Amino acid sequence: MRQLALVTGASSGIGLELARQFADNGFDVIITAEDDELAAAETSLAGGEAVVRAVKADLSTYDGVEGLWSAVAAAGRPLDAVALNAGIGVNGDFTRDIPLEDDLRLIAVNVTAVVHLAKRVLPAMVERGAGRVLITSSVAATMPGPYYATYAASKAFLQSFAQAVRFELKDTGVSVTALQPGPTDTEFFDRAGMDDTKVAQAKKDDPAEVAKDGFEALMAGKDHVIAGSVKNKAQVAGGKLLPETARAGLHAAQTKPDKDD
Repeated sequence: MRQLALVTGASSGIGLELARQFADNGFDVIITAEDDELAAAETSLAGGEAVVRAVKADLSTYDGVEGLWSAVAAAGRPLDAVALNAGIGVNGDFTRDIPLEDDLRLIAVNVTAVVHLAKRVLPAMVERGAGRVLITSSVAATMPGPYYATYAASKAFLQSFAQAVRFELKDTGVSVTALQPGPTDTEFFDRAGMDDTKVAQAKKDDPAEVAKDGFEALMAGKDHVIAGSVKNKAQVAGGKLLPETARAGLHAAQTKPDKDD
């Protein structure tokens, strides 16, 4: 019998490629996102042995998360793996450019929904003594992120959350892995309003390669993986040697909108 995986934020980018990894490696897959690209994603994943089901859900709301969980429960099958990947960004000066509602929505999607779904998913996995959870963090989690302050902070939360819960579950048969991509060639930068930043205009990693790194780390039970190019690993290693103010300055040079120059 094929195993079952859930992937959030799976309409495009890393999430879609994670779903493809699961589908190609013996899993049926439930994919979710809130945008209209979800149907096309479902179609692109169909055609093989995997059963793929799309559930449209707005994870910025409590009811959206609960609706997704109800749909998962209705399948009548245990989840063997979950990729909590959905995330959004906002860019600009925190005090001048970004409306409060945009920051609060980011926190709802990137942080609250992850905690909410983890709270639903993990108890059943622990009871069965088996399960794998992948949480998409970022290399941005390792340093302050001026001009997308709430985004970088949300990823720092996810990195800490993943490692803390992993420790708690160390004797249960359930593993938690943090996926840390660097800049990746997805719709993230456009949706976050970051097209005029240096990081958006620089070379980016292939989301398929990032997803492969994440999937392999998940299946190996690793605590985290810095995915993609060697540059990402060097950035994280080098950043550890610098004080917070220096790391913030380096990060700001990549994320500052050109309109502020």
